[in-house]
Amino acid sequence: MGVSAWAGVRIAVAPSAAATALAFVLGGAALGVVSGLVPGLHANNMALLLAAGAASVPGPPRLVGAAMLAAGTVHTFLDVVPALALGVPDPAMAATALPGHELVLAGRGREALRLSALGSGLAVALAVPLAVPVTELVTAVYPTIRANLSVVLAAVAVGLVTTEGSYRGKVGAGLALAASGGLGLVTLDLPTGGLVSAGGTLAPLFAGLFGAPVLIEALRGQGVPPQDDATMALSKSAVGGLSAAGTLSGAVVGFIPGVSSAIAATGALLAVPYRFGARGFVVITSGVNTANTVFALLALRALGSPRTGVLVALEESGAPLHFPLLLASVALAAAIGFVLVPTVGDRYLSVVGAIDYAVLSVAVLALLVALSAVLAGPIGVGIFAAATVVGLLPPLFGSRRATLMGVLLVPLALG
Repeated sequence: MGVSAWAGVRIAVAPSAAATALAFVLGGAALGVVSGLVPGLHANNMALLLAAGAASVPGPPRLVGAAMLAAGTVHTFLDVVPALALGVPDPAMAATALPGHELVLAGRGREALRLSALGSGLAVALAVPLAVPVTELVTAVYPTIRANLSVVLAAVAVGLVTTEGSYRGKVGAGLALAASGGLGLVTLDLPTGGLVSAGGTLAPLFAGLFGAPVLIEALRGQGVPPQDDATMALSKSAVGGLSAAGTLSGAVVGFIPGVSSAIAATGALLAVPYRFGARGFVVITSGVNTANTVFALLALRALGSPRTGVLVALEESGAPLHFPLLLASVALAAAIGFVLVPTVGDRYLSVVGAIDYAVLSVAVLALLVALSAVLAGPIGVGIFAAATVVGLLPPLFGSRRATLMGVLLVPLALG
């Protein structure tokens, strides 16, 4: 170990320890890449799988914890790739799945990938200077928000329906909201019997609501068309403003229990100015998804309660909460994710575009059924089938798929 002093501050450097920590963070980032690119795999399922295997990983528990957080962070960057290329989103990316998919079908997938990377990357960068004031603000208003959370969620649900552009669209949105809400009330708390201890109903629910319908519709389509250049149509100021909005929404998610990234992103859709269109949706929802990782960590320190599946898994693994190390792992993982989204995403789009899309759609549908069975057992397959039927409603009426977020909005609004 080397020790140096400057301006009265002693700095200790241990190259071997730093190299070991870096190896763990990189290993976690690699797992996040894999999980982010698997269609329909939710970050919470991935985190619980990591927690289940954490005890068998050789190495200091604090470094295992850093690896888990790095995996979760990279996952929030890379999960946009299957959402764009296949239309099968992680739940947190469900709100942007259709707008982003529209960009891909218009040949603007490479642009969408870069917009998502900027939305996520800027969210991490903005979260640092905003950390202290936002923590103090949200902690102060937390009791009021929590007491009126049902009203806020109900307002979001009403806004999703009433902002549809036609009467037919409003009817479809209302039906989708009610059907998905009923589905959530019935299934969210069902006991599952998956093959692994990371089961739950979220994966089959969201795979059925948002993934399967897109794949079924794609059976009659022409697949992913050739993609144009990566030039971005949004100005720097627009990207910055949208990222800031996503960051603040992510802060709400990080501190308020019961509000997921998916719900915050859905609410944020109502705040995106019409002129930004699908591009604005991609930036702001990516920002919400990734900012949540940072602010949830701050909330854990300020309030002592984990707010994300990754942090719950971190606590269950028994890893000590060494916050400087955890924040450093988030920063490094964010840098890795920022670089990988366009590079891996471009290749992903290219490969998907070269495959017969009907064959690919059937294969991914089979994967989603298998994933539902592995994570939630036979009941998960049933939930997936029911969610698929509900997920087919919005296209029939020309309404937005975001109304399917009633699966979470309705149960939470009802307490």
